[in-house]
Formats: sequence, structure tokens, C-alpha cells
Amino acid sequence: MDVLTKQGKTESSILTAEMVSQDSLTRQLGDQITLAKAYVVIAKENNNLQLAWELSSQIRSCLLLLSKAATRGHLVTKEEAEPIIRGLSSLIYQAKELHYDSAIMIMKLKAHIQALEERGSAATVQSTTFGQLAAEAVPKSLYCLGVKLTREYSKDSNIINDQKDSPRFTDNNLYHFCLFSDNILATSVVVNSTVCNADHTKQFVFHIVTDDVNYRAMQTWFTMNDYKGAAIEVQCVDDFTWLNASYVPVLKQLQDAEIQGYYFKGSQDTSNALKFHNPKYLSMLNHLRFYIPEIYPALDRVVFLDDDVVVQKDLTPLFSIDLHGNVNGAVETCLETFHRYHKYLNFSHPKIHSHFDPEACGWAFGMNVFDLVAWKSANVTSRYHYWQEQNVDRTLWKLGTLPPGLLSFYGLTEPLDRRWHVLGLGYDPKIDEQLIESGAVVHFNGNMKPWLKLAMKRYKARWEMYVNYSHPLLQQCITH
Repeated sequence: MDVLTKQGKTESSILTAEMVSQDSLTRQLGDQITLAKAYVVIAKENNNLQLAWELSSQIRSCLLLLSKAATRGHLVTKEEAEPIIRGLSSLIYQAKELHYDSAIMIMKLKAHIQALEERGSAATVQSTTFGQLAAEAVPKSLYCLGVKLTREYSKDSNIINDQKDSPRFTDNNLYHFCLFSDNILATSVVVNSTVCNADHTKQFVFHIVTDDVNYRAMQTWFTMNDYKGAAIEVQCVDDFTWLNASYVPVLKQLQDAEIQGYYFKGSQDTSNALKFHNPKYLSMLNHLRFYIPEIYPALDRVVFLDDDVVVQKDLTPLFSIDLHGNVNGAVETCLETFHRYHKYLNFSHPKIHSHFDPEACGWAFGMNVFDLVAWKSANVTSRYHYWQEQNVDRTLWKLGTLPPGLLSFYGLTEPLDRRWHVLGLGYDPKIDEQLIESGAVVHFNGNMKPWLKLAMKRYKARWEMYVNYSHPLLQQCITH
């Protein structure tokens, strides 16, 4: 066995040495194959099918010879190689005589590459556009649920228990959570997952704000369902009369014709991504997070939750975390350098680079602990108003609530352990499973929301386990 192994190694070494030699017949054949393959493509493009067939035939003969040589373990002999080399050389000469020279070949290959790049770029843009549209669309099942709940309300408006004066809503000895959403099912998952992973849930109070379109349906849903004794307050943003254009910069901006055109009429400017023109970024529900002390003036501390999160651990320890005088407790996201302030803000603008550190660590909305007493003392809402007014031309940042949040809470944010808030389940398929398991809150930020068909199967079950599919209205609306 050792003798055969040594013999095999010796033959392999000889073959390798022969192939790298400048006079190698194997190498010459390989080079001719490469050149002949290129001329096959060009001949076909020029409709010279006879030449293409003859070149292909010689290429097959050459490959067969090399295969036999490798199988038997002996070098290609001169007698074997010369007929094929002569045949390929003759055909390559013919191709050159037909002006299939290297310059033409290079130009054609460049044209092919450019065409492929253009097709790839167009496909990428199309895919992004369709993905964005799918992410923004309301699934039929969610629309159905809202309609059926509104119908239930219209049958009997007394179905809603009026708890507006409940003392639990203003009791600072209880645990208060707030979320602002027009998605009934997503909101129910946030509430359900929170109470399912905690004890003493009768001490939990959820403050929900929605819009006028979904208010009755949202009220009906949370009246029809019990969440382990937790108190649930549902309010309509349209009832907040103090939220008007004279006070709120976002609402004032919506009255501007140029802003309306940018967000609602589309734009011919293809340099900006489609998502930059999404009117949801001017939605008042999206900006209510900057008015929490005014919505709940009697409360001292709240935990803010986005509607695309799932709670996996008991969140009551958040209410005793020391924020060291800061307003906002949040998980930082600058483990990667691109999540620093320069990622979100335009530091070429003098108002930004003169006030902020580009390397300052970013943080995430979605699970935040807010000290509302410190908030009022620091006038955070006034800070937000100032920066929102400065960005009327969108030169400080492009979109969203995180950039103005980074500006408004600058120097007022207490970093939390990253396990409190694990992000990326709406776009990143490679999140470490142990990190997800350890997360108190997992966040489906990104386009692949768990209630959409776009959702990643790997993560979707974490959301679906808190959906009550046995509910008769859900059974009528949702098909698996």
C-alpha cells in the first residue's frame, strides 16, 4: 500500500510540474480551449454556426484527451496533442481572418458585462420597490379583522366598557406600558406576550393610542379579550385637540405644498430611495413617542413598546433600573461602527457637526424606559420641536423618528444591557440563536414584519405563538 501511495504521489508531482512548465502540452491545450470557447460565443453571435460547431468539436476532443491522461496517470504525448493543437490553431486562425480578433472580442465581452450589470441593477431596483410596497400594504386578513370588530361595535356600542376614569391608569405604584399603533393584531401580540411572561399582571397597565379609523375596532378587541387581569386603556389620537399644527411641527409641515408633493404625489427624483417618500414617517402615531409626558401627565415612568416587538421575559425590573438622572433607557446599537450618529445624520451640515459627536453611539426605539419627571425637567419635547423645525427641508436627516430622537435625547440616554432589546428580526436572517433566546424583547424592525408573508420563517413562530388563532373573528379572517 505504501509503495502504491508513493508511486501515486510521484505521478501526481510529475503531472503538476508538466502543467506549470512553459513548454507543457497540457498547458498549451488548456490555453487553446479557453481561447476557442471565447470564439465559439462570438461565432454564434455572428451566426457562423459551422465555425462554432467545429470549434466545439475540437474542444470536446481536447477535453477527452486531457481526461484520459489524468485517468491513466501519464503525460499527454506529443503524438496525441499535435493533431488537436493543429486543428484548434487552424480554427482560431479562421476566426481571426473573419475579424474575430481580440479587440472585437474584448469590446463584445465588455458590452455583455455592461448589459448584465444594467439588468442586475434594474432587477435590484424592482425587487426593492416591490418589497417596499409589500411591506407597506395592509394584509387582507388584518383589514378583515378591523371590519368585523367595527361591525361588532356597531351592533352594540355598549360592548365597550368605559374605563376612562379607572384609578389604575394614573397609579404610579403600577407598571405602565405605552404603545401607539393602528395594527390591532400586532398590538394584541405585544400585550399578550408581555403578560404571558410575567407574574402579578393585575399590576400591569397598557396605554394604547390608535387613530380614528381603528379606534372602535381596537376598543372592541380589548374589551372582548382578557389579558390576565391587566388594565388596558385605548385612546384615539384625534381626540388630542392640543396636537394641532400650531404646536406640532410635523402637522405644520403637512400643510406645506412641497412636503405634500414629496410624500403623497411621488417624485421623479430617483436618487432618493422609495422609502424616503413614505407618508407613514409623518404619521402622528409615529411621532407620539415625543409627547408621552403630555399624553400621560400623571405618570412618572413608562416603558415604551413598538407594535412589532415580542416580549419574552418579565419586564418589571425595568421599572427599578437606575437611569442615573437620564431620561431615556435604551439599548445601544454601535457594536457595528455604522450605527453611530454619522450613520443617521448629515454631519456636513453646520448645525449638526457643531453640536454632536459623529462617533456617538446610536440606540434603538422599540423598547425604551422613559423617566417622565426627568423628561419634563430637560424639556425634551421642546428639543424635538426645535430640531424638527430645522429639518423642514430634510437636509439634517432623511426620514424617520430615530434621527430626531438621537438629537432630542443626546446626553440624556442611559445604555441598557443589550439583552433587554434584540433587534433585526425583520431583516437579518443570521442573528445568533442564543442572543434571541436571551432577549427580553425581540424586535421585528425592518420590512419583514411577522404578520406579512414577507416574514422570515425562522423567526415568525416567536410572534405567532401569542396570536389567539382560536378566536372566532380571527378564524373567519386568517387562513394559515
